[in-house]
Amino acid sequence: MSVWVVVGGQFGSEGKGKISAIITLQERMDICVRCGGPNSGHSFQSQNGELILLRQLPTGFVRPQARLLIPAGGLVDLEVLRYEIDALGLDLSRVGVDRNAMVITMEDRKRERELGLDERLSSTLCGVGSAVARRALRTNDVRLASDAALVTDWLSPLIVDVSAEINSAVDAGKKILIEGTQGSGLSLYHSPHYPKTTSRDTNVAGFVSEVGLSPRLISEIVLVFRTFPIRVAGPQAGPLNDEITWEHLQSESNSPTPLHEHTNVTRKIRRVGRFDWELARKSVLINRPTRLALNFVDYLGFENRYASTRNELNLRAKDLILKLEDFNVPVSYIGIGPQLSQTLPLLGPIPAAESPCQAILTDSLSSVANSATFPRQS
Repeated sequence: MSVWVVVGGQFGSEGKGKISAIITLQERMDICVRCGGPNSGHSFQSQNGELILLRQLPTGFVRPQARLLIPAGGLVDLEVLRYEIDALGLDLSRVGVDRNAMVITMEDRKRERELGLDERLSSTLCGVGSAVARRALRTNDVRLASDAALVTDWLSPLIVDVSAEINSAVDAGKKILIEGTQGSGLSLYHSPHYPKTTSRDTNVAGFVSEVGLSPRLISEIVLVFRTFPIRVAGPQAGPLNDEITWEHLQSESNSPTPLHEHTNVTRKIRRVGRFDWELARKSVLINRPTRLALNFVDYLGFENRYASTRNELNLRAKDLILKLEDFNVPVSYIGIGPQLSQTLPLLGPIPAAESPCQAILTDSLSSVANSATFPRQS
């Protein structure tokens, strides 16, 4: 039995997509499930420098043998989903959408704009919160994926029962990866900053519930941190402990290039702060990880980009990793740069048969996804 769950430990943008892709390749995952909805993007840089952004599909697409699923608890923007399938050149037989996944409508996006959620909560205005609310209220206009498939030819063959498929796969000894979304600090239920949260739970229990899998079947929980947590710009997004400027961080890290980051979906400048140990402890407590991942280690010193082993990292990086391991959980993945291969222990060359597709998601995504910015991901 091998069921892995990848969870963010802060406020999102910890590099979960990159870590999920690495685990999929290393562990040769058979099935990858992407939780949540299109209000957050998971991005990484491929071996040849291509930046890839996904808002619906799991980053496990990098392994051609992996089946890609959206669970019953997921929310689907059909335009974004179809774009990603086409842009990556995926055979439809690789993709499955649970019959009970909720379909986001134009009215959901309009309602969030009318409610001023962008100014009040820094919402991405992708319609996720509105769709979640309509589903909870069980209004007559709720459209599930099975309903949409009746009038959407390409969607019909994708409709499946994800819970049944995943449970059967587990019983057959297949390897499963569940890719969580956003971060523990944004949980609707467990964040101390309500209402400055997202519209759902963002911890491992919530993701497993979305998929329809028993918690008893989980074998590995990977909690992902970044060296300097981020939040979206503006006080409406919620507090950020010990905030600093990107200019200060660039100087401190000796980076030869600016370190400004923008959000995947709304293109807003991110705020950045020092590592928040209270937030990290709560994330560890709630999720009980078996492994930790630490990304953006090059922010602790650009020279870390050139490390080939953990021992070659600078003192700041070593100290942070050792302190994280005081949680009695090993730091198994260390991101030292934006590419998949820039992760300790080093991946080495990815076999050609398992390299990311030639097609990439570029600025043209903005026409269907309101997104044109690719943050630096390490």
